[in-house]
Amino acid sequence: MVLFHLGKTQAQVAAEPPLPEDGEAPIVDEAAAAAPTPTIAVPSVFDPEPLWPVTQETGHRFGELKMLIANRLLAEVGPVEEYRRTAEAAAKLLPRFRALLRESEASLERAEEEDLWQAVLDEVLGFGPIEPLLRDDDVSEVMVNGPRLVHAERHGRLCETDITFADEEHAMRVAWRILKPLGRRVENKWPLADARLPDGSRVNVIVPPCALNGPTITIRKFFKRRLTMDDLIAFGSTTREMVEFLRACVLARLNVVVAGGTGSGKTTLLNVLSGFIPASERIVTVEDSAELQLSQRHVVRLEARPADPDGSGRVAIRDLVVNALRMRPDRIVVGECRSGETLDMLQAMNTGHDGSLTTLHANTARDAISRMVTMTMMSGMELPVRTIKEQIAAAIDLIVVQSRLRDGSRKITSVTEVQGMESDAVVLQDVFVYKERGLTADGKVIGEMMPTGMRPKFMERLEAKGITLPPSVFGAGAS
Repeated sequence: MVLFHLGKTQAQVAAEPPLPEDGEAPIVDEAAAAAPTPTIAVPSVFDPEPLWPVTQETGHRFGELKMLIANRLLAEVGPVEEYRRTAEAAAKLLPRFRALLRESEASLERAEEEDLWQAVLDEVLGFGPIEPLLRDDDVSEVMVNGPRLVHAERHGRLCETDITFADEEHAMRVAWRILKPLGRRVENKWPLADARLPDGSRVNVIVPPCALNGPTITIRKFFKRRLTMDDLIAFGSTTREMVEFLRACVLARLNVVVAGGTGSGKTTLLNVLSGFIPASERIVTVEDSAELQLSQRHVVRLEARPADPDGSGRVAIRDLVVNALRMRPDRIVVGECRSGETLDMLQAMNTGHDGSLTTLHANTARDAISRMVTMTMMSGMELPVRTIKEQIAAAIDLIVVQSRLRDGSRKITSVTEVQGMESDAVVLQDVFVYKERGLTADGKVIGEMMPTGMRPKFMERLEAKGITLPPSVFGAGAS
């Protein structure tokens, strides 16, 4: 790469006449204008080589040129296709990009020009420097810890990348680009927000003054295609016998809670379980940030709304759960119970809305019961603890615990039946339990999911629905 001229100030650049409008002759040769939009493979930030194929000195100037061209494009053409990366939007930008590149007097090799074009598209139509991570199917989470430090999770392991933002303003621009289409914002009065990307990936944004390192963006990516139980079996997250059991429980309209820690895969499992609901049933989903990707057609999706800066306009999960009961649902699927909506969910399960599904944060089935008691008390209803436990025992049929193991893998670690009450305790019985055996030489967890041999008490309900499971599912009489 030959170093380009950056002698002009930003003010001088801004004062220059705009590029030719559509319909006028572009400042570029005809052969170049007719060339197709360059497409290149995005290098992995986990490779030992730098992200850009230039030296440290020219790499700094490469970043300056990228930002100069991207800022000029944004100033001249404004938001393109609502920041959606389409072939039409890229074609609209290509002549202007080449004109600005010629104006900069940079001398680039063909591959370097393609790298620059890709980077500029990321800035104008994508999410800036982190766009390559979002395109990488091996990356499951992206964590921006301020403008100078970006981590990513790949195959269950966290590592630091060589990606940086130009400054805090640059990182804020990406944050705003994520939030704006959803009508959400961050500011001094309320510096945090939850959001989602167009593909459903979950996003959390927190900015100064609460984020001391600068704008902090956490993205939990979704798979580009909807996962199935066959995928979870292939990943080693579950077994074929357990899949048969869980499918039967959903078809028989049992109320199921998926519990687990942060990042354990609760929402993914809930999404897969929801896929077992018959297409003939009306499903109402309630989520804080819409993530579920149900394949059925008769689905009504409800999403909570945060408060406006003045504190008004908030629509909480609890409000949506109550409203869902008035929508004639066959099934209610709550993305996650976090607070007082747990009481409304339990009441729904106890008043004719069988087959409901939800998730909550807990590491074991017993912890899940305790969490539900605590969250029910957060509803403001002064109910005795025993009464709350009776509600839980009557409402919940099954607790499925999803865990993230030491090696980063995500597995179902227990499937537990809620059998009722004895004295002041909720009676639980494990049906399947994951047995960990040790570690391999490369740190992979060795273990297997084992049936306990106990036949659930609700098997009569399954049989009444015409669902029969072989004894081998429960570890008895396997042939």
